[in-house]
Amino acid sequence: MSLLNKPESEMTPQELQKQEEEEFNTGPLSLLTQSVKNNTQELINCGNNKKLLCRVKVFNRHCNLVLENVKEMWTEVPKSSKGKKSRPVNKDRYISKLFLHRDSVIGVLRNPFIAGK
Repeated sequence: MSLLNKPESEMTPQELQKQEEEEFNTGPLSLLTQSVKNNTQELINCGNNKKLLCRVKVFNRHCNLVLENVKEMWTEVPKSSKGKKSRPVNKDRYISKLFLHRDSVIGVLRNPFIAGK
C-alpha cells in the first residue's frame, strides 16, 4: 500500500517522517526547501500589504519562517494638511533577523529580479 493512500493514524513514525520528507522535496514547500539549501533570496508577500525580500533560514510545515537579511518594503500615502491627495511614497527598512508567523504569509516567490537571468 502506498503512503499516499494510507491514513496518517495508521502510519508508523518512520512512514510519517518519509511522507513529510517527500512533501518537503516535491510539494508546495519545495520552494522553501530549495531556498534554505541554496541560500537564495525570496520575495514574501505579507498580509499587511508589505513585501519582504529576504533569505529563508528555517521553516516548518505550518509555514512559520525565520528570515535573514530582510528588506521590508511598503507604500505610504502621506497625509496632506489641505485634504489633497498626496503622492504615494515607497518606503523600506532593513531587519537582520525576523520570525514571521504563518498567519502573515500570503505567498512566497523566487526573487523575480534574479529568476529571469
